[in-house]
Amino acid sequence: MSGKADPRTPGERTTSRARLDRGRGALGPALGLVHTGRAPTRSVLTAELGVTRATAGAVAAELEALGLIRVDARPGSAAGSQGRPSHRLQVAEDGPVALAAQIHADGFRAALVGLGGRIVATAPGCETVDADPAKVLGSVVEAGAELLRTTGRRCIGAGLAVPSAVAEPDGLALNPLHVAWPAGAPVTRIFAECVRDAGITGPAFAANDVNLAALAEHRHGAGRGARDLLCVATGHRGVGGALVLDGRLHTGSAGLALEVGHLTVNPEGRPCHCGSRGCLDVEADPLALLVEAGREPGPEMSLLQQANELLRTQYADPAVRTAAETLVDRLGLGLAGLVNILNPDRIILGGLHRTLLEADPDRLRAVVADRSLWGRSGGVPILPCTLDHNSLVGAAELAWQPVLDDPLAALA
Repeated sequence: MSGKADPRTPGERTTSRARLDRGRGALGPALGLVHTGRAPTRSVLTAELGVTRATAGAVAAELEALGLIRVDARPGSAAGSQGRPSHRLQVAEDGPVALAAQIHADGFRAALVGLGGRIVATAPGCETVDADPAKVLGSVVEAGAELLRTTGRRCIGAGLAVPSAVAEPDGLALNPLHVAWPAGAPVTRIFAECVRDAGITGPAFAANDVNLAALAEHRHGAGRGARDLLCVATGHRGVGGALVLDGRLHTGSAGLALEVGHLTVNPEGRPCHCGSRGCLDVEADPLALLVEAGREPGPEMSLLQQANELLRTQYADPAVRTAAETLVDRLGLGLAGLVNILNPDRIILGGLHRTLLEADPDRLRAVVADRSLWGRSGGVPILPCTLDHNSLVGAAELAWQPVLDDPLAALA
């Protein structure tokens, strides 16, 4: 099904097929384990799946025949280990890819992402976003289609990250405030039509950008191994949040959960786009830092870049330090409330919040511990996100999910 020649002899294929028939339901879980790096060897795969070594071998061989993974023909063992060394497993570097697209307040970008969250190719980003979502999505999909033509890679589907809550099941962008799109724009339908019109095969999906960043970090980054993972991040404008429970995004009954940007952290603060006042969205985003520090935003780079650069290069300036401390206190207040409600076992921060954490980690952790009931009993680990372009990687995870669920059906 992968279009690649199967190197096994007819007898080997027959025996392997019989074993695979007994372990067919393990194909998806096995691929997920290799995809997230939790099964680097066949012996680990055997233990994680709870199957016989022969069945695990058949499952790995079938995934290799599908062009999804590689089984190292020259296995090695770690220093000091005992027993026969196990075959190494890794995602196929030349395997299929997902088309990933991201829209944000300061532009858009397209990329091709393989298994393992590995970005294979990226298109030059655009720095303007038209008020017509169809124009923007048509442009970003065409950039992705050009990447596919250039690389010749097989595409299994497409995923889109947008700076808005996306209501399910209709895929409507309910509050794309920072890109001037109309509320309720049917982004999933428009994106799917653009993908189809570009001749790209496979399903198309869309979701909130911070949700997708959290999903990517949980599978490949700072959130790996967490059971209840809370992610809070600034985009180029505003603040978003996401929760991953037992490996799956918690999106609520209609895809609208974790709108943490609209927690009130300063009752007398700035008016928010939602109609309230003093929300995290306007009190702890890049523009808020620049305003607090008395800096006039410029057109030469995005607000997120300007705010990050200000912290990294001028933190010794008393005005910048005071502004950073103000944002840290507001962010800490919001995080403390979320800790009280959600009781996560790990918090990860992205965008400007990652830079704030790196600038003064002790202050932020102290605020959260002091203001949260559970924080006082030991604290919740607060870590920076570690993936570059995590929303893009998360958009690709949307497209990869059908393959992870059922590789044979998805690639048929």
